[in-house]
Amino acid sequence: MGKMISIPLEEYHSLRAAAEDLADLQTYDHTLAQLANGEEELLSAEMVKRILAGENPLRVWREFRGLTQTTLAGVSSVNRVQIADIEAGRRSGSIDTFKKLAEALHITLDELI
Repeated sequence: MGKMISIPLEEYHSLRAAAEDLADLQTYDHTLAQLANGEEELLSAEMVKRILAGENPLRVWREFRGLTQTTLAGVSSVNRVQIADIEAGRRSGSIDTFKKLAEALHITLDELI
């Protein structure tokens, strides 16, 4: 068995959360690079079916981009609770909010609404 270290459980959870956020940001950066290079973005049939079936487009696009609500909140400057409420259908959100979210997801406002 290799060398081992001990850290407090709280620190372990903090490190895991940071690793997840880093993975989200790396996925986001990769997507931005693809879009900047002019690569055509193709949507999967599953994604289209989810939206057509009535699932919230914000959730579908966020998951398609590989982002957590927390990461999207950081990138868009929209509160994470507000994102959760919009995705759950508890709130509708303003046009300004949707513009920020669409810009962060690199989609048009029409694709989000």
